[in-house]
Amino acid sequence: MSIRIGEISYTNILPMFYYLDRKLLEKNGVTFIPQIPAVLNKKIEEGSIDFGGISSFAYGKNFEKFQLLPNVSVASYGSVGSIFLFSKVPISQLNGKKIALTSSSATSVALLKIILQTFLSLEPSYDVMTPNYHEMMKHHDACLLIGDDAIQMKWNQPSSIYRYDLGDLWYQHTGYPMTYAVFAIRNEVVKDESQLVKNLYEQIIASKNRCIKEQFNPMIQQIETSLGGDRSFWERYFAGLHYDFDQAQQKGLHYYYSLAYDLGLLPKKVTSLHILGSKGEMPFFVS
Repeated sequence: MSIRIGEISYTNILPMFYYLDRKLLEKNGVTFIPQIPAVLNKKIEEGSIDFGGISSFAYGKNFEKFQLLPNVSVASYGSVGSIFLFSKVPISQLNGKKIALTSSSATSVALLKIILQTFLSLEPSYDVMTPNYHEMMKHHDACLLIGDDAIQMKWNQPSSIYRYDLGDLWYQHTGYPMTYAVFAIRNEVVKDESQLVKNLYEQIIASKNRCIKEQFNPMIQQIETSLGGDRSFWERYFAGLHYDFDQAQQKGLHYYYSLAYDLGLLPKKVTSLHILGSKGEMPFFVS
């Protein structure tokens, strides 16, 4: 038995991994492979990784190939606090301007294009770059950063720069929460490794619930040491994130996929979300 897990180091997904019994999982055949989101998306698509908290966009591109774990995701109802558009001009003035996009994420890139083109009727030009604020802004009017890169840039943002939280903009225009990452596992792994999938799922849910019960305090102490920032910042940050996968999130995700398809960002319509347990095939997933 074996499952290869792609693990992202970003703080927003950490609660699902923080309390995993890694030694037990590794003993039972689980391998943890650190990756940035863009590489994880590619590897899980090509089959060299079996499972991960992948970008919602990556799932949308290949939704027939994967099952989603229920009751777990990374989402926000409004501001997410780690996906920012930094701009030299107000967002309304970005028509025809040049925007540098982080190479780290597909979901946020598509989300920005939906916000600018569909909601605000703006037509900027885009270049994908390695996430480095100063390099991105040398020859561009704005840049998109995500995750810890975005958080650390927020702490050091020049006063002349405008900052926009994409989760907040999405919520303002749709009234839906935005789901940035889902937990997806390849169909054949669900079939071949059902007991190991069950064990992994139970540990992920237990880790998430324990972090929430503790109000993320032990985890925040570790993050303060590694990334900086003060406790009040991280408490506010995690308070703004949602780790379930409820009906509102699923509706919002469907709408995101529909808009992405309309803009030509997705090659086909996402007709359904394949969530484990929703059809009774694996009843232990139903909470």
